[in-house]
Amino acid sequence: MHPEFTPFFHAASSTWSYVVSDPDSGAAAVIDPVLDFDCAAGSSGTASADAIIAHVHASRLSVAWILETHAHADHLTAAPYLKRRLGGRIAIGAGIRSVQAHFAAVLGFEPGFRSDGSQFDHLFADDERFAIGALAAQALAVPGHTSDSVAYRIGDALFVGDSLFMPDVGTARCDFPGGDAGMLFDSIRRLLALTDDTRIFVCHDYPPAGRGPRCQTTVREQRTTSIHVRDGIDRDAFIALRTARDRSLGMPNLLYPAIQVNVRAGMLPPAEANGVAYLKIPLTPAAGTAE
Repeated sequence: MHPEFTPFFHAASSTWSYVVSDPDSGAAAVIDPVLDFDCAAGSSGTASADAIIAHVHASRLSVAWILETHAHADHLTAAPYLKRRLGGRIAIGAGIRSVQAHFAAVLGFEPGFRSDGSQFDHLFADDERFAIGALAAQALAVPGHTSDSVAYRIGDALFVGDSLFMPDVGTARCDFPGGDAGMLFDSIRRLLALTDDTRIFVCHDYPPAGRGPRCQTTVREQRTTSIHVRDGIDRDAFIALRTARDRSLGMPNLLYPAIQVNVRAGMLPPAEANGVAYLKIPLTPAAGTAE
């Protein structure tokens, strides 16, 4: 079955969010929604999420799922805001537990924080089947970019999160905690074993000069033209390419703010005694500055 879909582009983070729906029943899922966030001001906004809400209402859709492809490091999720306004269950891959445990230790989360994924309404196991109205859907674990990465196969469409980018951009970095280039290669080959006409929808696009942002490609296009994983590039070559590329990349500006919110299914950390919630940034002292 062919799902209907509407993409939404968040230019500040180069993120694609999607509303995917069953054309017969109007049941829908929202994938990777973005909360607007001004790090310098410590303030958030809902304009991007409100555009999704307006579309859902105008199209008379009923949201059953709010699906995260992983705990993002480049934007804050709008999942809880959308749940309050539209309903639906917030879901992510079961690998979120390891991401929670890592960052709870690194960032000194509050003693009561639970690294068991219980902040989410549902954790998908690998190859778990579910439905969006009459649309058959499947969660596919695709670790490599992060340990919790998951792709969603919905009808003839595949929503791959950060694992794959457009063919002229390549693939996601693998130097985050739990990332592994060899594992990403294996995950991508699993996805590219699907039929050639499977439509692939990416979570980010960083277009080279000369074209605007795009969100859709196909298995065939990836296998024939991807600069990182086209047929003929073997596992060892990909690992060497990806590792070298990752060494040249700086860390995302929103890594620590985003991860603290996203591993909590979009909720802020508990407020301090003064009633204000804070996001932590770990500091590595420069040589000679620490006593």
